[in-house]
Formats: sequence, structure tokens, C-alpha cells
Amino acid sequence: MPMRLAIVGRPNVGKSTLFNRLAGKKLAIVDDQPGVTRDRRFGSGRIGDLDLELIDTAGFEDVTDDSLESRMRQQTVLAIQEADVALFVVDAREGVTPMDEVFAEILRRHDKPVILAANKAEGKASDAGVNEAFGLGLGEPVAISAEHGEGMADLYQALLAAWPEIDEEDEEEGEKPIRIAIVGRPNAGKSTLVNKLIGEDRLLTGPEAGITRDAIPVDWTWEGRPVRLVDTAGLRRKARVQEKLEKLSTSDTIRAITFAEVVILVMDATHPFEIQDLQIADLVEREGRGLVFCLAKWDLIENQGATLKEITEEAGRLLPQLRGSPVVALSAETGRHLDRLMPAVFKVHGDWSTKVKTRDLNDWLKMAMERHPPPAVGGRRVKPKYMAQIKARPPTFVLFASRADQLPDHYRRYLINSLRESFDMPGVPMRLTVKSNKNPYAEGEEKGGPAPRSSVPTFAPKLGKKVATPKGVAAVRAKAAAEAVAEIAEKPKPKPKVKPKTKQVAPGKAKVGAGPTPKGRAAKLARPGVKPKRASRPTATRRSGR
Repeated sequence: MPMRLAIVGRPNVGKSTLFNRLAGKKLAIVDDQPGVTRDRRFGSGRIGDLDLELIDTAGFEDVTDDSLESRMRQQTVLAIQEADVALFVVDAREGVTPMDEVFAEILRRHDKPVILAANKAEGKASDAGVNEAFGLGLGEPVAISAEHGEGMADLYQALLAAWPEIDEEDEEEGEKPIRIAIVGRPNAGKSTLVNKLIGEDRLLTGPEAGITRDAIPVDWTWEGRPVRLVDTAGLRRKARVQEKLEKLSTSDTIRAITFAEVVILVMDATHPFEIQDLQIADLVEREGRGLVFCLAKWDLIENQGATLKEITEEAGRLLPQLRGSPVVALSAETGRHLDRLMPAVFKVHGDWSTKVKTRDLNDWLKMAMERHPPPAVGGRRVKPKYMAQIKARPPTFVLFASRADQLPDHYRRYLINSLRESFDMPGVPMRLTVKSNKNPYAEGEEKGGPAPRSSVPTFAPKLGKKVATPKGVAAVRAKAAAEAVAEIAEKPKPKPKVKPKTKQVAPGKAKVGAGPTPKGRAAKLARPGVKPKRASRPTATRRSGR
């Protein structure tokens, strides 16, 4: 059984950084601004061979009124009561403050083992603060650096000494919980809905907008089935998100949507389906998650029956890719119609995990083609041939057809909508991939016989023209031809033979070895005193015929 460790202290001493260090990953949002953490955050961690169940808490504030800081203090006190060991973190650079002394007095009143940790002790400037921590009366402080990982061995020894009775029997792993993310705009009632579902004030609520900053997971059981609810920060329009802390909260919310299985989109019933709500729903569909629309604050609506019918029709018109997603109207404040939410969530989860048999798919494909034949593109009709499901969560199908790249988008949407209707999967995001059967003749391959001459490249292709890359036997022959051409190109070319020039000598005086004896007209011209006749040009009189 893991040790339940609550990390407590005043604001901005490094509690969330230590929480991430022990958890082994960045779960909590960390920033230099004090008061970032507000809710209790749970996580699993490990130090040495010791398993930990970590609880990150908000910074302790000494107030008892109805303010937000007072509600944050109540969450910290609840974390101390639930924990087996309290890890009290102080800032070694600033030393012990009056707020640390007040909180140390509160820890003494609880019957819990307390470990004092002096964080930010990576330099000599922190020695004075570590020595001041002795005055709190909570034992010897452990000097650590959560940012750089120093002092973790000393912290491990202190944890073993504070809680030596460790049950080493491993618990049997049961069914994996269904991950449900609750998203929406700020102040839509998400945290109130989570508290009402689990039956306790687990999360901070109030009239202020933007109270939740981290994505807070809450483990719960509904009718014997494990559920993990993830409360997220409100999502505003991207143009309005300017502060660094809000950007971190938005990223944490998007990550929660990515790892969820079903998403509950909480909307204010008085202003449903605003632009931001539609963008969140479209994001959920693109991520491939199941979606349930939740209309909170339903007790403020007067004509509820007609309003619900109108909103349901508007959902199908504004989000046709999610037509059929359930719309649940409830009031988290009073608990009215709250029992309708979880059955709708599990119905969407079952549809999201559906696997259809290949035979049923092809029978449906035949009927769908008879009801609405595929269109003809360029005078030739696209012919679907075979269909199969390659995975679920979300349902993903592959369709083999001729001329698959020319299948229009409207016919693809028709097939998806018909799938939802025929196999009872309303509102579930689907993926449909259309592929063509491989044609070996389209790539220059033959089953037998000599390869065609066109498959062997004998010259470089012109620029701007695409040449299909040969494969198989054609590729081997093309490679051999290219090597032969290269071998011929490397051989030196023979020089042309030049005939020696001959001197003109008188006949009978030719010397031996002086070259061949000229004959014919050349011999006549070689005689002394013989001049070549010039070509006579006709005069103008002769040309005119006079």
C-alpha cells in the first residue's frame, strides 16, 4: 500500500515543483507567481523503493472569512487529515517567516507525522535559512532542491523513519477506470457538477470566474464501475488568452481532452452553443473523443420542454459532424436530472468502443450503394469493392475502391452518416479511409516475359516530367542497363586517323616513301606550266539573249 504524502506550506515555496519531481513528470502547473495551485491535486510517485500517493495543496493563507483564500485553506486542512505523512516545505533562501510559524502550530495540533523540508537549498545562501528551520520545533530539517533534485536521498530516509510500517502486499489491479474530461467556458459550472456527482466538496467553487487552473483528476465509482473525472480550467477564445498562466491552463485542458475517452461539454443553459462552445466541440471531434452536451443551470429556464427540443435541433444544425450526440439538461446546484448524465456517458462510451464485423459491413455497403450509387467522375464511375474496420476508439474503417482518390467528399459523408444510422452509433466521431487496390501494371511490372523497352531508361528525362520509378524485374534490368551505359562512357574514345600531306613533284621524280603518286586530274595539274582553267562567267548580253 503506498504512503499518502501531503505536500503543504505557504505560497511559492516550491510545493508543485517537488510534486512533479516525486511524480516523475510535469503534472502540476508551475510558475513564479505565488498562488498558482488552488485545488488539491492527487498523483502517484516513487522515491527509491517507496511508492507514494502524492497530494499537492494550495499555499496556506491565515484567513477564515468567506474569501477564495479561506476556501483554499480548508482544502489544505482536508489534505492533512487524509494523509499519512505531512511534508512541510519552507523556503531556505527567505528563511522562516511568521506565516511558517503559524502553519507549524497548526500541524502540531494534528496527530500526523511531519517532515520538515527546506527547499531551494542548492547554494551557500540557503545555509542560514536551513539553520532557522530548527526553531520551528518539528525536528531536523531536510535540505533539498526540488528544481535540481538534490537531497532526495535524505528525504527518502526521513520518510522511512516517519512511517516505517509499510504494507508491501500489492493490491490486485481491477478494471481500468473510464477517463471523462469535463470542459467548457469559464464559470459554466464544471467544478460544481463534479462535487455534486461525487457527493463531497472536493473542488473549489464560487462566483469568481477562472477558479480552476490545473486539470484535477478525481477517482470515483459509479454503480460498481471505476471512473476518473478530470475537472479542467475554462477555455476562452485564443485571442483573449494573454497571460502566461492562462496559456499553461489552456494547454493542460487540451491535454486532458487528448487523453480522455468521453468529454462532457458543460454549457450555460441561458446562453448555449456560443462560438467558443462550438470550437470546443469541434476540437473534441477532431481528437476523436466521444461527446456529451450538458446544459447546466437548467433551473433558470422557464419553458424547459420546448427549450430542450429547440436546443437539440440547433445542436444537429450547427454541428452536423456530431449529429445525434446526447444533450442532457440538469441543475448541479439542486441535483435535478443529475441521474441522466452518467447513463448517457456510458452509452457514448459503448458506441465509441464498437467493433463491427466485416461481413455485416460489406452487407451494409451493398445496400448503401443500391440506395445511393456512387457518382461518376469524369465519365467513369467510382466502384467501392470491400470494407473493413481496422480499429475502434474511435471507429475507423477502410474502404477499397477503384479510383479512390476521386471519391467526392459528399459521398464520404453519406457513408459515415449511414454507418451511424445503421449500426446505432449516433454522435460518435468516425474515420473513413478510401484506398485503391494495387495495380502492378500501372508501375511497369509484368508477371512474366521480357520487360518492355520503355521500362529501361536510355536517356535522361526532360525537366518537369514525372517518370514512374521501375520496380521488381524492371528495376533490376534498368540498373544493369545504366551500369552498361556508364561502363561505355568511361572507355576512352579512339583518335581519328589523319592522312599525311603529299608534296607535288614532277612525274618521274617521286621519291620512295614520299607518299602515293597522284593520278588523273591531280597528276595533270601537277605538271609544270599547266594552269587550271577559270570558270567563264556569262556576260549580260549573253544572259539577255542578244
